[in-house]
Amino acid sequence: MLSRLAAHVVPFFGRLTVTADPEARIEPGSILVVNHTSLADPALVLAALRRRMAVEPVVLATAGLWRIPGLGRALSREGHVPVHRGSARAAAALDHAAVALASGRPVMLYAEGRIPPRRDAGENPPEPFRTGLARLAAVTGAPVVPVGQAGARRITSGGWAKQIAGILTAPVRRPALHVHIGPPLRLPADVAAATALAHGAVTEAWATAARALGEPAAFAGAPDRPAGTRRSAWRRHPGGPACGGVRASGPGRPAAAAQKIDRPVMVVKRSSAATPATELPRLSSPGLQTQSVHRPGTTATTAPPTPLLPGRPTR
Repeated sequence: MLSRLAAHVVPFFGRLTVTADPEARIEPGSILVVNHTSLADPALVLAALRRRMAVEPVVLATAGLWRIPGLGRALSREGHVPVHRGSARAAAALDHAAVALASGRPVMLYAEGRIPPRRDAGENPPEPFRTGLARLAAVTGAPVVPVGQAGARRITSGGWAKQIAGILTAPVRRPALHVHIGPPLRLPADVAAATALAHGAVTEAWATAARALGEPAAFAGAPDRPAGTRRSAWRRHPGGPACGGVRASGPGRPAAAAQKIDRPVMVVKRSSAATPATELPRLSSPGLQTQSVHRPGTTATTAPPTPLLPGRPTR
């Protein structure tokens, strides 16, 4: 019910687009790990998964949702798992998730464990992951599918007043939203290494989604977009020869690579020849219409003084 409801409601609040890696697939009993930025992003991801992959996962969500009349009973009926953060019951959520995975159901969770405490509506890379994801994958052996979403903060972000205003105005604004599904991966047994690997994969999926929306944070550290180049074309070939992008120089990178070729460069050449006039092109050699002016290190060609016309002056 939750996924079907999201699929019907999300188009009313924004324009959702979904992409997937060519190798993306969600096998039975997979763990879907998503970046968490807003109260609205679970609906975005559930709608995207149902539309693109025909998947309706079990969701690990904050236990506060179970206190909402009617919603808590529906969540329990569909097998979703409450997470009691900051209590002794928090670890029990992983046990319930392992049971769902063993039954073949995919499980969706947020490894960051919270919404970032920012008030702006912009995008930022995912925060550091907690270790619950790595421990769940180690116990169950389930594959992990990274999912990146961007745009949810355009619906709701900031304080309560701003969040309510965002929800009320979203049907009018209908902001662009994007979800990208990455290829599955198997995490190593080491918890720290597994956490780092999963974080990098989700960050890459998020960057793909954020670039689709033109979010500045997704282009941080990437080559500058050439002047006059459409943002959509630059997204398709960031830094590629079609756009003329060159990465900035850095450690271990030649300084010549730091030059940007985004716009034409005017080259001024100074001559050191003993006779600069001889360096003029053949078609521009001194003649009746030009004269050469010699200055140290430069060559210039100017029009000659106007000659006096032959004949007698007129009255």
